[in-house]
Amino acid sequence: MTTQNVTVVGAGVMGRGIAYVSALAGFQTTLVDVSEDQLKSAYEYAEKTSQKGVDRGKLTEEERESLLHHLHTSTDLVEAAKSTDFVIEAVPEKRDLKKNVLETVATHAREDVIITSNTSTISPTELGSFTNNGERFAVMHFFNPVHRMKLVEIVRGLQTTDETVAIVKEVSEKMGKETVEVNEFPGFVTSRISALVGNEAFHMLQEGVASAEDIDKAIKLGLNYPMGPLELADLVGLDARLNNLKYLHEKLGEKYRPAPILEQLVKAGRLGRKTNHGVYKYED
Repeated sequence: MTTQNVTVVGAGVMGRGIAYVSALAGFQTTLVDVSEDQLKSAYEYAEKTSQKGVDRGKLTEEERESLLHHLHTSTDLVEAAKSTDFVIEAVPEKRDLKKNVLETVATHAREDVIITSNTSTISPTELGSFTNNGERFAVMHFFNPVHRMKLVEIVRGLQTTDETVAIVKEVSEKMGKETVEVNEFPGFVTSRISALVGNEAFHMLQEGVASAEDIDKAIKLGLNYPMGPLELADLVGLDARLNNLKYLHEKLGEKYRPAPILEQLVKAGRLGRKTNHGVYKYED
């Protein structure tokens, strides 16, 4: 099957980033969300990000025009599912929400459509069961910011076929990504390591080992991380980080128990960049 039409479900931070790289790769890309405002914001993100790419010499004006020509938005998941070749579900990490989206897609899409989920924690086998076609389902784990981060983790469920993995890899590579193939296990590869590093940084902050700025600076300059773990937590959302840790703590044990200060920050509504205050304070 040749993939021409890609549907991305969810116009949040990850979904809009995935739709951006999909349209840039030349796929006819439909970004679906229940919110018109989210879709408008996502399209504006594509316009602004691509213009920055042109200004910095990363994109040509022709590539920018092609990207915007290939990017479409819709609030109608049923109609989008009917005409797609490939689906990337990128809604928030809530099992019931993902279940509803995947069941809707599977009900209305062709039987040969590949369905994927951008999840960092939920079981691919469980998510695949919602489609009633686990053979043609896999996790496609992108990283933020999507247009700059090169990796996609391809995670197999129990029933995922080699053919499905090959198609997901082909689509990922056309989007300019490198891939790794991972067998199902809680947290995959990157989420397990990132959660441990991030949680340890919160423990050090709580214990007064160093300031947040110096913890992040030490990790960036000493371990060559592009972003400090506390900065990263603010970027992805402290609530998302906490939810991931709770899941890994439940599945993998005590070493993933969330640091108390992280729970305090979330209770205080300090969720990171999206609320303009997390570990750090941000201008609107």
